[in-house]
Amino acid sequence: MALTEPAAAVAATQTPPHVPPQAGRVAAPGGGGADGILRRQSQRESAARTYARSLPIVPVRARGLTIEGADGRRYLDCLSGAGTLALGHNHPVVLEAIRGVLDSGAPLHVLDLATPVKDAFTTELFANLPPALADDARIQFCGPAGTDAVEAALTLVRAATGRRGLLAFTGAYHGMTAGALGASGGAPDVRVTRLPYPQDLRCPFGVGGPEGAELAARWTQNLLDDPKGGVPAPAAMIVEPVQGEGGVIPAPDAWLRRMREITEARGIPLIADEVQTGVGRTGAFWGVDHAGVVPDVMVLSKAIGGSLPLAVIVYRSGLDVWGPGAHAGTFRGNQLAMAAGTATLAFVRENRLAERAAALGERMLTALRDLASHHPCMGEVRGRGLMLGVELVDPDTGAAAPALATAVRQECLDRGLIVELGGRHGAVVRLLPPLTLTDEQAAAVLDRLADAIPAAAARTH
Repeated sequence: MALTEPAAAVAATQTPPHVPPQAGRVAAPGGGGADGILRRQSQRESAARTYARSLPIVPVRARGLTIEGADGRRYLDCLSGAGTLALGHNHPVVLEAIRGVLDSGAPLHVLDLATPVKDAFTTELFANLPPALADDARIQFCGPAGTDAVEAALTLVRAATGRRGLLAFTGAYHGMTAGALGASGGAPDVRVTRLPYPQDLRCPFGVGGPEGAELAARWTQNLLDDPKGGVPAPAAMIVEPVQGEGGVIPAPDAWLRRMREITEARGIPLIADEVQTGVGRTGAFWGVDHAGVVPDVMVLSKAIGGSLPLAVIVYRSGLDVWGPGAHAGTFRGNQLAMAAGTATLAFVRENRLAERAAALGERMLTALRDLASHHPCMGEVRGRGLMLGVELVDPDTGAAAPALATAVRQECLDRGLIVELGGRHGAVVRLLPPLTLTDEQAAAVLDRLADAIPAAAARTH
């Protein structure tokens, strides 16, 4: 598979230099090398740590797709900071942007004061928004995590509408703060109306495909219009164009358009959570672009900071009703992240990396589906762009197989491939490689995964 010319240029900047096994080692103050670092982490850090449990490596160097551990081993990183690293690790344009700010003497912390760095970021971001939103948009800089931007979006729509309720979807994930978690699929004791999110393998209506999506849309419309449905007019509907933590489930375009029509006709603001799907990840600059949907609010984080913490919401000016300080945060003026984000947004746009992700992602989906035809434990392969997932199942019952997925993750790690799990039962192997992935790197990722799946199946049989 030949690279397109822009992608070839990207690949040329991403080839990691050869590093001898002992070069560039980072010595741990406490001694003991990688084992000592991992031991001290286990002793000192909270039980809430996650990736550190399943990926017991100590990264010391990284470039593009590649991470080098303190033990000298190299890994292909298909986690990419949970989708944060659109250009992979330490991309030259990102490093140059950060150095430019550091060398300029500009202040690094400014709260929400105006700066040339912020102005450049806002200008580049607005240039890439759906035009119908950019023409009438306001931006709110939030605390640096995506979950804080979700909180800001919920605060905004409740202030603008005077309502409290919220429409959200089964399988959703919007963050770990109270309001964001309340809108997520596993939340207890919250005033959120949970709606069916269409999917094929585990369709709640047992049919899947366009018919299942249509039934989900009809359920939503009927519930909102039924005077005895028990759902008063909500403050908003929040939706992910592709459910990431929910198992890499893309929203059907026609269904997403129906959600826009339903909410617009009833005066319900539509919030698109683009924290993981934004900046080219799905094969379009924003996940909603596939359906041609323009939401009232977009929640943005991860890739927009160019690998550094940054989160914003962008929304229609008519919603801009809150007063000064209605949603604030000490670190909402992250200058380094804005500079890195500007460079990332511009690089994705100029090099047409969204289109590249669409083409390469489709080829990877085809290869994974061909692999699935030989392995009944691969229940479904799905995704969009370079946001891919494989749901592993018991071949006899079709039930989710989380133990097998865990074994696949370990077999991948043993082969130098970093992947993560998601889905309802943790049975979906997820791939989130950088948008700079080359054809050769994609082939290496697929080869290692193709070896890991039968090895894990044999081990767990």
